[in-house]
Amino acid sequence: MKVLRLLFCFGLVSPFLMAQNLTKTDHQTLTWIRYYNILPISEKWAVHSEIDNRSFVNPIHENLFVIRLQGRYRIHKNIDLGAGFAYFNVNTQDPKLDPDFSIPEYRMQQDVTFIHDAARITFHNRFQLEERFFQKATKTELLNDFSFAYRFRYRLQATFDLWKKEKQSLKATLSDEIMFNFGKDNKRNTFDQNRIYTALRYHFNPNVGLELGYLKNFQRRASGVDFYDRDIIRFTFYHRINRKPRI
Repeated sequence: MKVLRLLFCFGLVSPFLMAQNLTKTDHQTLTWIRYYNILPISEKWAVHSEIDNRSFVNPIHENLFVIRLQGRYRIHKNIDLGAGFAYFNVNTQDPKLDPDFSIPEYRMQQDVTFIHDAARITFHNRFQLEERFFQKATKTELLNDFSFAYRFRYRLQATFDLWKKEKQSLKATLSDEIMFNFGKDNKRNTFDQNRIYTALRYHFNPNVGLELGYLKNFQRRASGVDFYDRDIIRFTFYHRINRKPRI
């Protein structure tokens, strides 16, 4: 637990420590709109899928589009395993630039999540590894070549009920996630980013919920010198599909 606390504290203070030596920091405001689906297969197996559209606010411009699919297995009541694939279509990282093409990224991911309940709060410690394939590009066109990188992510998340009545509920979430890049193409930006997130989620019933959250994202750019400082408003529609038992 001491290691987890150190990681969490580092995630909170690392953006401010690195800001002391910044060459350039771009401040941006975005909205992330996401549909998240859960399809239980059995008591232990489930398929999770999501569609996520991310856009700049000023000026209004597409940032990227994500499709993600993963299988999850509850190996123990306190341990959850996951593996999946994601496709990213990145239009631009600068809302003032409008390229004639988008850059694809293909990503595989694996994670283990430890779940712990304490004092009516549910804690999730997620350790995730990603294998990322980026198509290379010039300023005018895509190239027939790819770069590759590993990325390690650690997220500490706390969720608890603010209000609950019959099948309806209002939940609060607070999380911090830190990410590190590894690979020969990422020597200049081992530290990738830190995300601090807080949100409220209202469940109309156990299968349908709406979440509104704020995410503070501090990310090192590929140059290894410059940074993005992003304020993000996130909307999520959660949808769990309950399979009817066979008669």
